[in-house]
Amino acid sequence: MGTPHRVVVLALDGVYPFELGIPSRVFGMLRGRYEVVTCSVDGLPVRTNADFSVTVEHGPEALRTADTVILPPFDTSLLPRDLPPGTAEALACVRPGARLVSICTGAFVLAAAGLLDGRPATTHWGLVDTFRSWFPQVELDPDVLFVDDGDVLTSAGAASGVDVCLHLVRKDHGAALANQVARVCVAPPWRDGGQAQYIERPVPVSTASGTSATRQWALENLREALPLSELAGHARMSLRTFARRFQEEVGMSPGRWLIQQRVSRARQLLETTDLAVDEIAGEVGFATGTSLREHLHAAIGVTPLAYRRTFRGTVPTAAETAGI
Repeated sequence: MGTPHRVVVLALDGVYPFELGIPSRVFGMLRGRYEVVTCSVDGLPVRTNADFSVTVEHGPEALRTADTVILPPFDTSLLPRDLPPGTAEALACVRPGARLVSICTGAFVLAAAGLLDGRPATTHWGLVDTFRSWFPQVELDPDVLFVDDGDVLTSAGAASGVDVCLHLVRKDHGAALANQVARVCVAPPWRDGGQAQYIERPVPVSTASGTSATRQWALENLREALPLSELAGHARMSLRTFARRFQEEVGMSPGRWLIQQRVSRARQLLETTDLAVDEIAGEVGFATGTSLREHLHAAIGVTPLAYRRTFRGTVPTAAETAGI
């Protein structure tokens, strides 16, 4: 399997304990593929925003060997317009080409270090005004869960830290493996980075009045055309009401959500079956193989055959993934 990809988490004073543990929880399940270590700017214990501190095993020297560096968020009362003490020296240890990832307020550190200048990025929706006033040179998008700009990824609030880590597993090793990790974590297998951060009504008033049952039904019938009229009919709503409720609950239109689910299912089939591209297109509800190729390329920038060559044979058993 080769040398594990080394993920180094840099904990700063005021760190949120939940988000600090996300990289270890997600990547740590894939022993042999990833190695996760945690460090501080001086190797000393780090106080959290709770009533305890955490002792880390490493100082900033760990960053010299990182393939991916993750900056979890910290208390908003400590937001830096300039870098916190010791952080500049720690970041200087990061070798060129290492992947940088922030969760929530971690983006403030990357921005203060000049690492987001001229680049697209995101942070928590509640901090948008402050971020924009301090770092106008960053192309901030406050309406998405995470932004993947190649070697720099930024994500929004707490749960989006799970999303971006699963995205990296998917990017590195394919959808099937990322889905296995998500199942063990009891997390959604794929929330697209472009999904809205702030959903007006994330929990329906009642099961009967929501679109959840219709979404589940659609997932079980992806090979069908599933026009909006049929979805609305299943939910026993008018077209207008269904579209509005769906947007409120999911953060995107029904059409966009369907394409996302079809691409996700196609990726799984490319990884785990020998079906031809046209057959997979039919299985997931795309009219033609050409349509599947276009949507897959728009989503991840590769052809179905290139994707299959990359990820075939890389998926362990569910038992291996859950070996915790």
